[in-house]
Amino acid sequence: MTRIVDVARHAGVSTATVSRVLNGKTVRPELAAAVRAAVEDLGYAPDRTARSLRRRSSDVVALVLPDVENPFFTAVARGVEDVAQQAGYSVVLCNTDDDPSKEERYLAVAERENMAGVVLAPATDAPETAALRARRRAVVVIDRRVRQDVDQVVFDNVALGRRAAAELVERGFRRVACITGPRGTSTAVERADGWREALAEAGLSPAGLLVHANFRVDGGHGAAVDLLARPDPPDAILATNNLVGVGVLRALAEAHGRPAASAADARARGADEGPAVGVGIVGDLPFATSRTSDVALVPLDPRALGTTAARILLDRLAGADDPARRVVQGTPAGP
Repeated sequence: MTRIVDVARHAGVSTATVSRVLNGKTVRPELAAAVRAAVEDLGYAPDRTARSLRRRSSDVVALVLPDVENPFFTAVARGVEDVAQQAGYSVVLCNTDDDPSKEERYLAVAERENMAGVVLAPATDAPETAALRARRRAVVVIDRRVRQDVDQVVFDNVALGRRAAAELVERGFRRVACITGPRGTSTAVERADGWREALAEAGLSPAGLLVHANFRVDGGHGAAVDLLARPDPPDAILATNNLVGVGVLRALAEAHGRPAASAADARARGADEGPAVGVGIVGDLPFATSRTSDVALVPLDPRALGTTAARILLDRLAGADDPARRVVQGTPAGP
């Protein structure tokens, strides 16, 4: 059987370097390439059973997400899987549908099956992680903040909401509504806070223009239909995630309207042409949705969210015992 020392000798590096590469730790690129080539040449496979016994855990991590059909979370999953697989871990994908009881069952399975750790986008701000943490299993929370003392990787959601709303205001819109997610979801609340701040900075009132829905297409669609049917409809709508944005665009299309590039563009359209409404979206539209320059998009990098979370998880699995970290993930610059 090929041993780690054989890989080290073949690659011309130390066994410690081989171990670091196999566990996803940072190593000079040329050394990492030599180790990976040696692993392939020799057909080396780590002894997973022995390692599992030493750790009292398996080489499997759970990725618990609220909606695997959302392309945002698909990209997150790819980031987690890429990093975990390189370090020799397999990833089990769990979909909770934002249901706390379903989430609790998956976390119980992760604990019962001795999974090495969990990357979790929680359904609430108090997920049931106590049993996992009591057994010293690594837990990294992503996307949504929680009140527990665990590692967290999130976006600056207030800044995202403020940036998207400010762009609509800069385009001349004055009645900017906001459709956000459930009241108990930190991303929904924080992005709405950013929208509110942008309107206040422009001297505009948010009164009556905030709508809470679910973070799915039907939530955005239903809320937009209601807003457009008002006697005093908004002249722009901010959707605080990508699927809500799709729902808003569908509602506009059904009303035979379209996104307006600016308030002047909206005013130039005749009443018989259907409503022209400014649309802002936090996140990228799914690939199946036609992109348009008239939509104010504030892009995100969900794959980087996943890779960052996976690296923190691997650090914990390697023995890092520093205090829980909160990483605020950077967002790409706008167009």
